[in-house]
Amino acid sequence: MRDPRYDILFEPMDIGPVTSKNRFYQVPHCNGGGYRDPSAAAAMRGIKSQGGWGVVFTEQCEMHHTSEITPFIELRLWEDKDIPQLRKMSEKMKEHGALAGIQLAYSGINGPNLYSKEVPLAVSAMPIRTFTNDPVQARALDKTDIRDLRRWFVNAAKRSKDADFDLICLYGAHGFGIFQHFLSRATNQRSDEYGGSLENRARFVNEVISDMRDAVGDTMGITLRVSLDETIGDLGFSNAEVRDFIEMNRDLPDLWDLAQGTWEDCSGPSRFKEEAAQEQLVRGIHDLTDKPIVGVGRFTSPDVMAKMIRSGTLDFIGCARPSIADPFLPKKIEEGRIEDIRECIGCNICITGDMTMSISRCTQNPTFMEEWRKGWHPEQMNAKGTSSSVLVVGSGPAGLEATRALAERGYDVALAEAKTVLGGRVTRERQLPGLSAWGRVVDYREYQISQKANVETYFDSALDAGSILEFGFENICIATGARWRDDGVSRQHVVPMPVNGDMPLYTPDHIMDGKIPSGKIVIYDDDHYYMGGVLAELLVSAGCDVTIITPSAYLSDWTVNTLEQHAIHKKLAGMGVNVVLNRGVTQIESGHVVSDCVYTGTEQNFDCDAVVMVASKLENNGLYHHLKSRESEWADAGIKSVRLIGDANAPGPIAWATYAGHRYARELDGEDIGDALPFRREITELAVD
Repeated sequence: MRDPRYDILFEPMDIGPVTSKNRFYQVPHCNGGGYRDPSAAAAMRGIKSQGGWGVVFTEQCEMHHTSEITPFIELRLWEDKDIPQLRKMSEKMKEHGALAGIQLAYSGINGPNLYSKEVPLAVSAMPIRTFTNDPVQARALDKTDIRDLRRWFVNAAKRSKDADFDLICLYGAHGFGIFQHFLSRATNQRSDEYGGSLENRARFVNEVISDMRDAVGDTMGITLRVSLDETIGDLGFSNAEVRDFIEMNRDLPDLWDLAQGTWEDCSGPSRFKEEAAQEQLVRGIHDLTDKPIVGVGRFTSPDVMAKMIRSGTLDFIGCARPSIADPFLPKKIEEGRIEDIRECIGCNICITGDMTMSISRCTQNPTFMEEWRKGWHPEQMNAKGTSSSVLVVGSGPAGLEATRALAERGYDVALAEAKTVLGGRVTRERQLPGLSAWGRVVDYREYQISQKANVETYFDSALDAGSILEFGFENICIATGARWRDDGVSRQHVVPMPVNGDMPLYTPDHIMDGKIPSGKIVIYDDDHYYMGGVLAELLVSAGCDVTIITPSAYLSDWTVNTLEQHAIHKKLAGMGVNVVLNRGVTQIESGHVVSDCVYTGTEQNFDCDAVVMVASKLENNGLYHHLKSRESEWADAGIKSVRLIGDANAPGPIAWATYAGHRYARELDGEDIGDALPFRREITELAVD
């Protein structure tokens, strides 16, 4: 039964002419699918509806071909031919009673038009602002262009209605939407009636919403997503000016959708942003408008959600990442199953799908974006196969997820862990600066496993091949993880680099084991994800003088895709870390490392007392290979299958490990599909010439 403290979250709420059944509001979020994988995106949104969300939105939908953001893959509503795929999505969203919303975007200064080859149009003539710094400029909208743009929005609204959506979100946040570009003096340098004063800068959004109300406002709610603060100083759209804008236009949209200024600020990872981090920017805005407000803040706690409503700060709880980690979050709160919520860890792996133009993943929810492609459901496993028992060796993220999911299918599972705690790399990494929330990967699975009568967990169980052959399990899953290399092999070096044995040399494993060096430290980071930066932070806090050397042009290069690269560099520089870019390490000597410029090869020595090597990993796959070498004994031992999964198979981010564990559990005892494609993909019909 639902805890009465959370009753307020389930009250119906009006948004203009439509009514949401509760206050759970899945705000627009990317998924890597867009126009390329519309069925996958539709099924993913449909699962949210089944999970109890009152409002479910699409991601950004490009509403006109003169403003598109190739290579990034979003939805498109350029013509009537786009309506059927979007209608399929709205139908899935509404299948279980949610309101279906579409976010209409005209990217303006952010749209390079690399696909359409149209000249970009912006509020003021400026270079295009993109993640990829495209060498393209936009021309300023003239009065005819503005009239055209108003008409295009009306056309998009009518198409949205034809596609059976209930809500329209006009995108003007994160620096990405034309409405923010009009409102901000940083991007609006016009001297006509659309520039200058706040009233003038607000003219365009007033005109568009008025136009849309005339066209569809009797049947569709119109929401406006605006930035709470651009955080760029006096030129930007500040929080104070946002408040002035809302007070001047208090009844403008049917709902105010409030988000932080940049995407990095709004969706910052848990390493830098706490739950409800935007509360101070939102507080008090409700006094300025009679319309409902939705805000975001990686909400995972129902207590925090209820507090945001009771305090009058928000009317709707806006979620993107938490709705990905657990699409059934509302239903679990409603059913009194708080402990079953898969809480978002704020790692931002989901965002990397959009940033890398691939299909998105989630560390906590391996079924994300596989609902249609593989038929995976986040709360339902396929029926058990013909065998009965599984031994899982290793309790890292892959082993834990395999154990949990296998138990859900009905297998008898034994989980063998060589140490005295569950979690493998996650249990170790959660102790590092800023990564405590990552421990939820273990916490969720450990609790779920503890509730299963068909799971037995064994600690201090470092197994060998002979022992496994004696146990009598039908299926063996090896998830023994990986260890960091100490020889420099990664991207710069494909063979071990020269290392003088007199230099104290550490890997991340040594540091996580509590072996902390002292004095002047060089971190060689050829991994390019979070580990090098996290260890630099840890060592500075321990009193070390730290230099971090990376062959990349950016510190923690890949974290551009998790929206934290800027924050990492800023924090480490502020802590006094010497950040050395575009340089590798060619050899380690006694008392110094030899560094080379990646462009010229010019060498330079960096004195140090110890080196921390953050390179690549070696798979802990010895047990698997020992078992394989005794394959002739499997039948007599009753063994039907032996599989190697997770980091022990191929090291990667934690999300890759949980996915591997889930896939193993789903596919155990499945039919051999041979060379067939293991997932569905969208095939579009060839045009008739």
